[in-house]
Amino acid sequence: MTTTSLEAMGTTVVLHSDSELGLERAATVFEECEQRFSRFRPTSELSQINRHGRGGVAVSIEMQQVLTAANDLRARTHGLVDVGVGGAVRDWGYERTFSEITDLAERPAVDLHSGWHLDGNMVYLDEGTALDLGGVAKGWTSDRVVEDGHATVASAGGDVRSSDPTLVVEILDRNDAVATEVHIGIGALATSSRAKRRWNVASSEAHHIIDPRTMRPAASPIVSASVVAATAVEAEAGAKAVLILGAEGLKWADEQLWIRQAVALWHDGTVYGNALKVAS
Repeated sequence: MTTTSLEAMGTTVVLHSDSELGLERAATVFEECEQRFSRFRPTSELSQINRHGRGGVAVSIEMQQVLTAANDLRARTHGLVDVGVGGAVRDWGYERTFSEITDLAERPAVDLHSGWHLDGNMVYLDEGTALDLGGVAKGWTSDRVVEDGHATVASAGGDVRSSDPTLVVEILDRNDAVATEVHIGIGALATSSRAKRRWNVASSEAHHIIDPRTMRPAASPIVSASVVAATAVEAEAGAKAVLILGAEGLKWADEQLWIRQAVALWHDGTVYGNALKVAS
């Protein structure tokens, strides 16, 4: 087993493979996907969509696949996970890479626009809407390199896809101590957290997890939520929905057949989780 790491898609990507060639191919896929899906690159396909999407934009096969997944997960989470919140992410101060964020003196005006739809290979944005593919793109890319056989395990900032039946991962608390361990095996785990990417807006703390119902940073007693699912893109959406739902998050996760397990770290350091669902 060989391992490599690289900086891509705004995070550290760790790849494990049975071969050096597999690692090289997986790393290339991540670099290509960053060029396509990054909202920080003015020449990316996503940036082109955000500039010209009001009248409709024809998209690549890869973008169509990611937006199809995003549309499906928006429906599964009843709108709690919506890539259409890109305008709110920007307005609350996350308009550059995280290392370049500066505090805001005033709270932004709330703009509830998040409408977008996909029609074949055409995507249309409502006036005022911008897309932020963020976690969906990271999860989709992790899924892709494992499903294509380039990597046995791909972890993009904690969004993990695995073909290793023995894989167990540690979930860390806000102090980077081990809170619990979760068996992923053949499947995926993603963590959504408001503990790390934080800054100040009008002397109050803000973070990048936007609640589409309010277009504000999610107000939740959960500091981080982790979900195990079949794919990383599903796990990413499930984890974000659990965090946004707060006290109702684990109950909601337990009702979703596509979520195998969920763990939530509360603001007081308590760890809660539901039972692992085993396929019959």
